[in-house]
Amino acid sequence: MQMNFNTKYPSIDDLRKKAKKRIPKFAFEYLDGGCNENVNLKKNTDRIRDIELKPNYLISHKKSSLKTKLFGHTYDAPFGIAPIGLQGLMWPKSPEILAKAAFEHNIPFILSTVTTASIEVISEITEGQAWFQLYHPAEEDVTRDLLKRAENASYKVLVILADVPTFGFRPKDIKNGLSMPPRMTLKNILNILSRPEWAIKTLINGQPNFESLKPYMPKNLDMKQLGKFMDVTFEGRLNEDKIKRLRDLWKGKIVLKGAESIHDVESAHRLGIDGIIVSNHGGRQIDMGEATIDAAKSIVPLYKNTLPIMMDSGIRGGADIARVLANGVDFAFLGRSFMYGVSALGQKGGDHTISLLKTQLKQVMEQLSCQSTSDFPKYLIE
Repeated sequence: MQMNFNTKYPSIDDLRKKAKKRIPKFAFEYLDGGCNENVNLKKNTDRIRDIELKPNYLISHKKSSLKTKLFGHTYDAPFGIAPIGLQGLMWPKSPEILAKAAFEHNIPFILSTVTTASIEVISEITEGQAWFQLYHPAEEDVTRDLLKRAENASYKVLVILADVPTFGFRPKDIKNGLSMPPRMTLKNILNILSRPEWAIKTLINGQPNFESLKPYMPKNLDMKQLGKFMDVTFEGRLNEDKIKRLRDLWKGKIVLKGAESIHDVESAHRLGIDGIIVSNHGGRQIDMGEATIDAAKSIVPLYKNTLPIMMDSGIRGGADIARVLANGVDFAFLGRSFMYGVSALGQKGGDHTISLLKTQLKQVMEQLSCQSTSDFPKYLIE
């Protein structure tokens, strides 16, 4: 088997352990944690790993292919990079690093409204191939301007959030005083000093900011003012009227992220949504919710041939991607895995993580005698 990645880190768990040693505690706990008691965070992955697949060895098998068609574009793998906020806080320039790697590997990168690279910069890096995830501004003018900027920058897919009617209750982030920039408590200062490479690179690259939101932000906000600005600017709850307005405003594809109930999928389909991402925000919003794979299992039989069904939350490695696809999901997105990679390996982290996931997934396909990604359900043990 050809290894196109750093063999010192042959698993996502290896990258996670390395990342934990390289970045400040407040940044790692923001990336790694869920909400409340982390029940759903753990359950998401555990339920995926309950899935079993049965190989067929003594059959004719040609070379397996990872290529997967989605919204008219043929990607080189059936997975992409999920949107993550505050990426530059975890490792400087991480959205740019990941966007570049995604473009070079021909997989989708989703840019969050509240990450640390702008709509325009990511479009330039990906030659207009990135997707844009919209948080919901309270002001209609801000929404229209963000969408116009995304359209002018050649984004073809808009992702809208259903699962953030309010921000999740995250005890570790509250204790750490997490903000942009991070609150300089004595504990946080000492922790930063213990991570000199992170500190130096952050100093060189400058303080991370919400780059896409800069045109709408008053200058020189302190931490309290920034928090108030975010609370006033974003009105998290999505409803049918908002979806109708967004559908009228956006000419490209619209994907609903955060769908977990049949009710929400029915509504989305009726309102002209082009695809869904079954998601519970990586276990960061509601701790007593259903694992994403269980939600997907109820949605797939009803909508498999109606609209693309994608999924994130709990997917960590190539074998997890295989398990998810075997349940009829068309495409997978991963968030934490890629941020572990960049936090561990810096500029090389994006390429490493994508190459690792491709290798893991290809090995599973060859083992099963699975020729294409759409064939995975044939090997599911139900």
